[in-house]
Amino acid sequence: MTSTAPMPPPRPVPLENARVRLEPLGQQHVDGLREVVADGEIWKIPYAPHVPSPDRVAEAVAAQRASDAAGTTASWAVIDRASERVVGHTTFLNISLRDRRLEIGTTYLAASTHCTGVNAAVKLALLTHAFEELDCLGVEFRVHHLNIASRRAVERLGAQQDGILRAHRIMPDGTLRHTVVYSILAWEWSGVKASLEHRLRG
Repeated sequence: MTSTAPMPPPRPVPLENARVRLEPLGQQHVDGLREVVADGEIWKIPYAPHVPSPDRVAEAVAAQRASDAAGTTASWAVIDRASERVVGHTTFLNISLRDRRLEIGTTYLAASTHCTGVNAAVKLALLTHAFEELDCLGVEFRVHHLNIASRRAVERLGAQQDGILRAHRIMPDGTLRHTVVYSILAWEWSGVKASLEHRLRG
């Protein structure tokens, strides 16, 4: 029988491992995040409207901090420990305390960090916190159906595809987004964790 006790409200507490440090998102990260979105001009990716343009980073950070303060999200700036540079942003959202579930989303990383293990390290920190400290039953990832790179990255984590929400969102350019939903469940976590740790050691 599964416990019906709710999980504690997620807060953006500091998290870290050997590769990255996740700091609660703050105004001090604005300049670094401007450099992140300019690196590879990732805000121009058509299926990633959550990535702000450089001139809108401050506005986006302020909005995210307000959401964090309201308890509806928990957001972090990603710091590469080797260089001590801000290299990205990530969030817990769609939080259900009663069902002990949440989503990891609105993640973006500097293009120069792609395929370097930074994403795996970020997810290891977040998933460890979710499953081992918050006692989540499930963690979701939701991806635009055309964002093949992000879909493959989520699949490499060991997440399983749950299904596709068809015509789920109208994008800013008027196109329709079909949302591919993935998840990792609590009883799958030990295997996923071992795989992530192996990848990072390699």
